[in-house]
Amino acid sequence: MKPLTVVLLSILLSVAGSLGAQTQARVRGTITAIDGNVVAVKSREGKDLRIEIAPNAVFSYMKKLGLADVRAGTPLGTSALTGPDGRIVARELHLFPAGRPIPAEGHRPWDLEPGSTMTNGMVTAITEAGDGRELTLTYKDGAQRVIVPANIPIVAAQEGDRSLLVVGEYAFIAVTVAADGKMTATRLQITKDGVRPPQ
Repeated sequence: MKPLTVVLLSILLSVAGSLGAQTQARVRGTITAIDGNVVAVKSREGKDLRIEIAPNAVFSYMKKLGLADVRAGTPLGTSALTGPDGRIVARELHLFPAGRPIPAEGHRPWDLEPGSTMTNGMVTAITEAGDGRELTLTYKDGAQRVIVPANIPIVAAQEGDRSLLVVGEYAFIAVTVAADGKMTATRLQITKDGVRPPQ
């Protein structure tokens, strides 16, 4: 193999290794400072984090909705916990735009708290359950029945911009984490008018 080819191959492998070392993570916390393209956050774990905002980062805030906005055919996601009776109980609902693919469709573990799950799917059935509802959420490889208490947050994301970055507001931030620990925000959901982003 020629020396130049070896050098180019080494560079490509190095770049691929760097890209491969990136991981995805979520940051939940309160904005403590904004410095140019860097936002400082006090995480829910009490850590002081500095996060660079990607040039193509997406900003959004939440619109408050209610159970009346949830009907058969509504695409939504819910973080939930399994109750002592084995039933899944929603902590919140976040509705997705109709007519678009459901993001991260399916049912999986979630990092809100120990034992929590995230289910993204389409509402295919609704029944009464005390003062709330029981939803059947159907996704590409299965379905889950979820109890929805009457008083949980129900929201839908609205497109926003950098003006949402306000010190003191709570944020839910999707980040990539490089091998050296550097965090880069790709999606920022920020509290507006007292309506917090989903967990």
